[in-house]
Amino acid sequence: MNVAHAPSELASRARAVAIGTFDGVHLGHGAVVAAAVDAGRSATVVTFHPHPRTVLGNRVELLATLERRLELLAALGVEDTLVVEFTPELAALAPEKFARRYLASIGTEVIVAGAGFRFGRRRTGDLALLETLGFDVRVVPILEGISSTRIRQRVHAGDVGGAAQLLGRPVEVDGIVVSGDARGGTLGFPTANLRVEPDQLVPAYGIYAGAVLGHRAAVSVGVNPHYGGAERRIEAFVLDFEGDLYGRRLVVELWERLRDERAFESEPDLVAQIARDVEETRAAQRPV
Repeated sequence: MNVAHAPSELASRARAVAIGTFDGVHLGHGAVVAAAVDAGRSATVVTFHPHPRTVLGNRVELLATLERRLELLAALGVEDTLVVEFTPELAALAPEKFARRYLASIGTEVIVAGAGFRFGRRRTGDLALLETLGFDVRVVPILEGISSTRIRQRVHAGDVGGAAQLLGRPVEVDGIVVSGDARGGTLGFPTANLRVEPDQLVPAYGIYAGAVLGHRAAVSVGVNPHYGGAERRIEAFVLDFEGDLYGRRLVVELWERLRDERAFESEPDLVAQIARDVEETRAAQRPV
């Protein structure tokens, strides 16, 4: 998939454009993208970064990083994605000017979006307006019960299985492996310590079964209370894996929440519990 950051980077040709923020690329977003792919033109996504609500002064915990969002869109069959930088100036742009600058200029013929899509100054632009401007507008009904807000609520509660049903895939944590305390190695369970972007959604503290790099992984999210930790850590013990992961980007799937994190009476007790976590991870089922 080709990724552009300005309309001038895309040739003008007959396009079916799915437009929206697509945070998380959940099942509802997938339905919008599928309609664009099926429209018989060059399947294109016009999306925004950073998230519009953050630019307007709200805190938003993202379901997926921009890099991951682009990967997921490509997997759905999108040929080109135009990532529009969302700024206060863009928010103030008249909807007709937005349509001319970012849609008509790249050859858009068909526009696909969810029923509630709004854009432009004070959100005065809608799909009806785009229709009056000559675009073939196709509205995709909102899938009942599926929204980024509901997914965030379930992830916050540690219900990664429930969130997966709305996402259409497992909950993921996306980050770079950095050095940690190296304590896991001394216990016999070396872990990859992930640094994630500050605005990425992270699930409730606890121990999770999941997978990464084609291997199952036991994942700890929290402060490691047994050792009196205070800083949040995301650490993955990758089963049956040998190799150096430092500096690598990992997308870790979280399949099932196994337990709360807690302090133990002794280090042998901690090691025994980790061994049980690993066995539960081997038995866990990937949510679909």
